[in-house]
Amino acid sequence: MLLYAQTPARRTRQILADLIAVVLIAAAVKFALAVHDAIMLLAEPGRRVESSGESLATALDDAGDTVSDVPLVGDLLKKPFQSAADAGTGLADAGQSLQDTISQLATLAAVALIVVPVGVVLLLWLPLRVRWIRRSSTIRRLLDAPGGADLLALRALTGPPGDLFTISVPPAGLADAWRRGDQHVIAALSEIALRRAGLRP
Repeated sequence: MLLYAQTPARRTRQILADLIAVVLIAAAVKFALAVHDAIMLLAEPGRRVESSGESLATALDDAGDTVSDVPLVGDLLKKPFQSAADAGTGLADAGQSLQDTISQLATLAAVALIVVPVGVVLLLWLPLRVRWIRRSSTIRRLLDAPGGADLLALRALTGPPGDLFTISVPPAGLADAWRRGDQHVIAALSEIALRRAGLRP
């Protein structure tokens, strides 16, 4: 199975198309990761809120524990500190929630920015490459089959006429020579069909 054409011009075009596809895919991935990192910068306030909330809750818990040692009214004094500590924990939870939301948004944006361009590139490039690989394999098998050169010669006769001017035309014409089974003309025509497909005889 051939991955690339055997003729230099077509092989160069195929390699160039492959390189362009790879560069576009790499650029899409790099851009998506940059967008992800930029969106994640928005999570910094959430990290600060979470850190501040945790610090506040810890400090208020400690203060509550300290005032609870006051005789007679310790438990009564501890309740406001406990309520404030719970508010600090809620603040920390809100900061964490903000970070989670931004992280999900960044991931979704990155996935979309990778999937859409890569999908477009693959849809435009991959079917052409696969079709050429399959067609070249079919033409190679046809050439090796009995009567395959005749069929390739017919394919050359029914294709674009430009290449036909490169071979010497018998007095009765190429089609007549092909019908008569002229091996020289059949070989020349099948070579044209192979060249059009990017293959060598």
